[in-house]
Amino acid sequence: MPIVTGPIVLVSNRGPVSFGVGADGELSGRRGGGGLVSGLAPLVAGSDTTWYAAALGDGDRAAATEGVIETDDLRVRTLAIDADIQRQAYDVVCNATLWFLHHGLYDLARRPRFDGRWQKAWSAYRRFNEIFADTLAAEAPANARVLVQDYHLALLGPLLSRRRPDVRSVHFSHTPFAPPHLIRVMPDQAATELLEGMAGHGACGFHSERWASDFRASCREVLGREPPTFVSPLAPDPADLRGVANGPASREAFETLDARLGDRRLILRVDRMELSKNILRGFWAYDAMLESRPDLRGTVEFLALGYPSREGLPEYLSYRQEVATVADVVNRRWGKEDWQPITLDLADDFPSSVAALRRYDVLFVNPIRDGLNLVALEGPLVNERDGVLVVSREAGVWDQVRSASIAVNPYDIEAQARALAGALEASGPERTSQARALRDIAEARGPGEWLADQLAQIG
Repeated sequence: MPIVTGPIVLVSNRGPVSFGVGADGELSGRRGGGGLVSGLAPLVAGSDTTWYAAALGDGDRAAATEGVIETDDLRVRTLAIDADIQRQAYDVVCNATLWFLHHGLYDLARRPRFDGRWQKAWSAYRRFNEIFADTLAAEAPANARVLVQDYHLALLGPLLSRRRPDVRSVHFSHTPFAPPHLIRVMPDQAATELLEGMAGHGACGFHSERWASDFRASCREVLGREPPTFVSPLAPDPADLRGVANGPASREAFETLDARLGDRRLILRVDRMELSKNILRGFWAYDAMLESRPDLRGTVEFLALGYPSREGLPEYLSYRQEVATVADVVNRRWGKEDWQPITLDLADDFPSSVAALRRYDVLFVNPIRDGLNLVALEGPLVNERDGVLVVSREAGVWDQVRSASIAVNPYDIEAQARALAGALEASGPERTSQARALRDIAEARGPGEWLADQLAQIG
């Protein structure tokens, strides 16, 4: 039974299905990954909800010519957008500007550089949003409720309402939001347009009150007013996650990992290879722990699962290389013939990631700044060793887990080293109590509540 009723439209940059074209010319769809898809797709499957997204490959572009396609119990509509418009909007504005501002990643002495080329990219970003607005205006059912996801489509609300006054929209940000001093880095006109665009939705949602507060503060600074906001953290789907854990691929990966580790304890991180995830300081913290605690050498392994991300940007390629280099430095410094301190695995393998979540003794989530970090809730749902969560206070999920985890300053390497050692040494009763509390937090709500919160904002 679908969880939603009535005319609902979902809009995101990346869709729930990736299309391919077979040798016979037939289209085929494969369910995509990521928290948004895994959280939302089961809720709207079998309903009359249509999910609109940009075409990201040749198969998606072929699918765009056929209009709405029903596949995997979903109704999907891809938009084939001019390649140059899409590249400039996605690479220059979304990835290299908005992502960096919202996560506080700029080295402001050097970047950003808002020149004529950037202004052209901003025009492409505006056009990208206009194409979505034109398509939705032509195709959305009467009185549809439109759920817009993330910063790629921040301008969509007012563009759509001018074309279709009967349509109501809400915008949800899966990232943090830049506070006023970072929003002021943008060119004045672009900052105003961005905030007016978001404020033109019925309401703007965030995973944490901290990010909603930063958004409101930026709006007060730039627009002189506060638009409606709401806070609703996305929740994991316990049944879906445990289903993956019990599947053959994940079970086999668990047995392989468990046999390799033997009686060694496991520190685990599962991230995209992303600058905001703070992987480098995580490795240096582990290195500092091994330096100060000789007794832990050889007794623990750090497994870092890092999915590739934004490899079209030079900053990301450089970061990936630096992460690999630091892992190698730590391994050469402390490794022995029968022990490699860090294992860095860059394969995009979800069943193997879930297997590792079953086996960790410490789950390390230390972002510089991040919208949610759902893995901090996913891990406790499947973990079998009463694993301890060490989490950055700059993760959006910290709001929920602070009472059942060890919080760290993501910039303080020595503090993180002490936290890792403390997590490894936590007593059995303490571990059991915290693990139970984390499971209760993770199960307190599901993705359905998150979806319902968005719908409630627009009636």
